[in-house]
Amino acid sequence: MAAASASPYDVIIIGAGAAGLMCAATAGYRGRRVLVLDHANKPGKKILMSGGGRCNFTNLNSTPANFLSDNPAYCISALKRYTPQDFLELVDRHGIEHEEKAAGQLFCKDSAKDILNMLLTECEWAGAEVRLKTSVEQISETNSGYHLHTGSGGLTCESLVIATGGLSIPTMGATGFGYEVARQFGLELLPTRAGLVPFTLQPELKEQLGPLSGVSCQVDVRCHEQHFREPMLITHRGLSGPAMLQISSFWEPGDSLAINLLPACRIIEDLLSLRKTRPQWTIGQYLAQHLPKRFAQAFTELQGWRGPLQGYKRSDLERAANTLGQWSIKPAGTEGYRTAEVTLGGVNTRQLSSKTMAVLEKPNLYFIGEVVDVTGHLGGHNFQWAWASAAAAGNDA
Repeated sequence: MAAASASPYDVIIIGAGAAGLMCAATAGYRGRRVLVLDHANKPGKKILMSGGGRCNFTNLNSTPANFLSDNPAYCISALKRYTPQDFLELVDRHGIEHEEKAAGQLFCKDSAKDILNMLLTECEWAGAEVRLKTSVEQISETNSGYHLHTGSGGLTCESLVIATGGLSIPTMGATGFGYEVARQFGLELLPTRAGLVPFTLQPELKEQLGPLSGVSCQVDVRCHEQHFREPMLITHRGLSGPAMLQISSFWEPGDSLAINLLPACRIIEDLLSLRKTRPQWTIGQYLAQHLPKRFAQAFTELQGWRGPLQGYKRSDLERAANTLGQWSIKPAGTEGYRTAEVTLGGVNTRQLSSKTMAVLEKPNLYFIGEVVDVTGHLGGHNFQWAWASAAAAGNDA
């Protein structure tokens, strides 16, 4: 009886975030009857808080090389078929003012609300319905698709799209629901962990750097053959900023980070030259030319570098240069999903079609966005994956 009274939809999408709303509009424009469900009270919460509230909505230089996955080739097809330029055209069509901050990184000039409102408008124009405060309690297969038992009754659909995101930022409503659905239908999950996340430090170093909270400097950080030259920010809990967030996706517990504090300098040459031309100078004075003064002073004290350069042997200066060029830190851990921008791992993409995002053995069940094992670098790449994977599924579901 319940099944007979259930409302029929062509496509039901679970998750009213970036990928879910984009997919809904895409499928709706094909004439499909689309319903988006979300347990949250508002759509697109992560869109609104992204990019400091201004949403870094894509990266003009986004390529498959900007993504991590156990199956690196998987993302190529979708990213080729829906490019940053395609999304930018949509943004321009809606008259949203934007600006390029760092190379290729596009942000709203005013507010992230502009991107969310654009997606909701597109859903409205495409005839896609968005229903909030609706929890999905059970999903079962039917002869013609799927039956969903929700907090507000039964629903049926031909195609089901899972766009529920990952585990990052639970206060925004993130849950492991998408992974549970994947398990229910026999899909393999790759181990998940927090990505693009600040590091916490061992107590001693945390205490030494604590007073420098808020200080930022350009560094080059390395781990596992990967390196990023971007700003590092010292916080009262540890190390953050773009450089640390980027490398966190490659770091594993127990690993050390090698941080070049002066990536633009030829450190040993500089120190030897200064010893000749300004023998009364200290290493601290040299550092203060290139680093924030508070940091230069604290780091000099931390290393115990005292006295003028003329008192240092070449081997002493080489050791100092090595420390500045490869400052080795072993983080205590990361701040975890609480502040992570993304979740690494997830649904194993070898079980999905790279053309449609559908499960190979169930071609009317789709997984898109962050729930799958595709994770972008910082700087708009994860949003580009949301748009591209959503467009791929929306054109097929």
